[in-house]
Amino acid sequence: MAVSAVEAALHGAALRRHSPWTDRAIKRTIDLVGAAVLLLLLAPLLLAAAVAVKVDTPGPLLFRQRRTGWRGQEFEVLKLRTMRVGAERMRKAMAAHNESDGHLFKVRDDPRVTPAGRWLRRYSLDELPQLVNVLKGQMSLVGPRPLPVEDSAFTGVARHRLQVRPGLTGLWQISGRSSLPWKEALRLDLQYVDTWSPKLDLAILFRTLPAVLRGDGAY
Repeated sequence: MAVSAVEAALHGAALRRHSPWTDRAIKRTIDLVGAAVLLLLLAPLLLAAAVAVKVDTPGPLLFRQRRTGWRGQEFEVLKLRTMRVGAERMRKAMAAHNESDGHLFKVRDDPRVTPAGRWLRRYSLDELPQLVNVLKGQMSLVGPRPLPVEDSAFTGVARHRLQVRPGLTGLWQISGRSSLPWKEALRLDLQYVDTWSPKLDLAILFRTLPAVLRGDGAY
């Protein structure tokens, strides 16, 4: 059976647990060049998505939220708004409908999500503003997803996922997205932290587009 590019990259990276400074420099270069190019290429799509958000429901264009990033540092993540205004205040009332566990909060038919928001989420278009977070050095193109929980919530082995910058995509995103339980998502995050390399990042990036277009596990 043929070995996928991601599996091959994981195997190679596992042979050397510590990434040299050259790998970190290459990763940052890929982030800067990749984010800048993607912003230029996807500008028309981002504009169309922004118009859809503004026409669909009243409220701000962007959703801004404090999230925990590299080494526990908080930053403001940017997303196109996909929920109605006041959705965060309704979260406690939705807790009984949470279909995930751990630090994940997912409701398949969340009534707070707008019609345009469902379309944006299916194809992860709401995440495109995070390319700005990548350019600012708060995120990477590839890494564990930044979660809306405080630094103190990451305890035990979960804290290890903060040893790299959070990413726009990662092993979790190409392996099931929202359908994964927290335990499996965390396992993939920790696997990435321990084995990342420029080769693995490129393999994940190339598999991200097909995963997004399929829309599997996205809601």
